[in-house]
Formats: sequence, C-alpha cells, structure tokens
Amino acid sequence: MKLLIVLGTRPEAIKLAPVVLAARAEPGIDVTVCNTGQHADMCHAALATFGIVPEIDLKIMKPRQGLTEISTAVLKALHPLLAASRPDWLVVQGDTTTAFAAALAGFYGRVRVAHVEAGLRTGNPEAPWPEEMNRRLIAPIASLHFAPLASNAANLRREGIADQDIRVTGNTGIDAIKWLVRRFDEDKGLMRKADARLASAGVAPSGPLVLVTGHRRENIGEGFRAVCQAIAELARRFPARQFIYPVHPNPAVRDTVQAMLGTGSATNIVLTEPLDYTPFVRLMTRAELILTDSGGIQEEAPSIGIRVVVLREATERPEALETGFVRLAGTNAERIVAHASDALDGRWQPPAQASDVFGDGHAAHRILEALATAERRPTSI
Repeated sequence: MKLLIVLGTRPEAIKLAPVVLAARAEPGIDVTVCNTGQHADMCHAALATFGIVPEIDLKIMKPRQGLTEISTAVLKALHPLLAASRPDWLVVQGDTTTAFAAALAGFYGRVRVAHVEAGLRTGNPEAPWPEEMNRRLIAPIASLHFAPLASNAANLRREGIADQDIRVTGNTGIDAIKWLVRRFDEDKGLMRKADARLASAGVAPSGPLVLVTGHRRENIGEGFRAVCQAIAELARRFPARQFIYPVHPNPAVRDTVQAMLGTGSATNIVLTEPLDYTPFVRLMTRAELILTDSGGIQEEAPSIGIRVVVLREATERPEALETGFVRLAGTNAERIVAHASDALDGRWQPPAQASDVFGDGHAAHRILEALATAERRPTSI
C-alpha cells in the first residue's frame, strides 16, 4: 500500500505524526510525507520531535500570503507529484487550507482521499474561518472519513456520507500528546532539555503560570485586541502568576500582541517566539490554566487534566465543554476575565481525573487498518 501524507501546518504535523510512525513500522506500507510549507519552519520542528523528515518539501510559504495563494500553490505543486507517484491513498488531516487544496488535488488526479479528523462542525461557516468550510468541502471529496467521535460520524451521515465510508477512531492528537507525556516520564533528560528551553524564553522554573495561544483568522483585529485587553487585566489581578504567550508568526497577530502586551506592559507577561512541540507540551503540563483559540488544545488539555478558556464564539468540539475542563468565552474581554478568574481564584475546580473523551492513544492504528482493508469504490456523494 502506497500512502502520500500531505501536511503543511504545525497542528497537521503533530496529528499526522502518529500515523506516519505507525505506517513506517509496517513492512507492507510505503509512506511518503509531503510538507507543503504553509507553516514553514514550525511544521518541520514539530515533525522533528517525532524523528520525521519529509521526503518532499513544496516550500510554498511566502510573506503575508493569502488563502488564494496557498490553495493555488498546493494545487499546482501536487498535480505532477500525484501523476508521477500514483499513491493508493492521499491522506489529509483536519481543516487547513493545505488539507482542502490537497484533497481537491487528489480528486482532480483521481487518487482516493482519506480524511483524518473528519466530521467536526460548528454549523457556522464564519467560525472558525476558513476552517469550517474547508472541512465541509473535504467531506464530499474523501473516500474514507476518520471521525474522532461518534458525534462527528453523525454529522457526516447527516450530510449524506455513507456509514460504510466512516470509521470512528479517536483523535490522533491524543496519540501524540500521550506519547510525549510518556516520554517525559521515561526520559528525565528530555524533560530537563524542555525546561531549559522554557527558561531561555523567560519562563520561571517553578510557580503558577497561565499559557496563552492565539492565531485564528476570524479573531484578527478587534478580537485579538479584546483578548490582549483581557490578558493585561488578568496579569494585573494575579501578579503572582506568569502569563506565557508564544506568539504566532502571522504579522497580523504579532503586531497587535506586541503593541498591547510587549515592552512596557506588566512584568508577569512573557511573550516568546513559537515553541517547538516538546517544550510546548511541557509548558501545557505545568500550566494552571490555558487561554486559547486552538481546536487541538481543547482536546489535549482535558486529556492531561488542564483547564481551558476557549477564545472562540463557537466550538466544533462540544464534548470538551462537557468534561468540566473547558469553558467558552469568545473574544469578549469581560467573559475571558470572568472565566479565567474563576479558575485562578478557585471557584472553578477541575475534575478529579483527566478526560479521555477524545481518544485512548490508539487512533493511528485504527486508521491504518481501515486504509488497508477499504474497498475501492466511488465516494459517497
């Protein structure tokens, strides 16, 4: 079986790494990893955590490129690659522009597409944007749909996807974080190396901290300004906590964050460059609370028992809200401050045990088994 696994962003790299590792452990599978370069160095660094070097690097990244440029660059680059290699499956993950454009290239090239993390929906095409529409558009293209949860599979069935083309697997992101947390337990040198990297970024070696991440396109502008306003207020209210914000490289995000939280702001706010996956997960395990607009962190944090305030108006992961570890605040500064204060003041206590609602750490093996046994037939729609 020949697999072409296409990825281009850090989240895709993390969530497809378990699939790559599992495939490479099987003697009957020929796997090629193609990095489009949508996130350039961030994607390479994430793959390096797992010892993965892409066989193909399309290097499409250009400064301040838009969605149209990303989409067309991926389509143009993949067309000759698919014609030459003719894989049995083109595997994409999630809802990025890389995933959608690669799936479309597979359709044009008459190569079967498998969609990892299929069926997530908010019901609002504008939130998250453009991710909600990307994953909706991948669905009718894909021949096989790997839904993390039964609710995601139900979403696909409502859209006309045949039940025989859907597999409920759990989320591969949970495979990845469980793998790394186990490595921390087994290799104290790895943990010390991660701690040293955090210390070099200005993170205190001990004491309570709050982790912040943000990158959603629909939040750029007023949304990010409100988030920064809330962080500044929380830093003032809770001076004993460090607020650690690895700032996304998107200039539209970075300019706002630096202007509002950079030089001259509270001394307990620490802005860092983006962190590699290993120190980032170490930071997650140390955090008292995470403020984020990330989809993956909504799944990962409950699996390691960390509370999250979600900086989005809607979530395609409603099960996260049911764990007791996650609250939805949007980009309203007052709501963000209220939910975060509940956690930091002790009014919002975390559940006694971490939640495995999003996966048991074996999703990648279920995906490979399904790919190997799937019948060759047209897509459901």
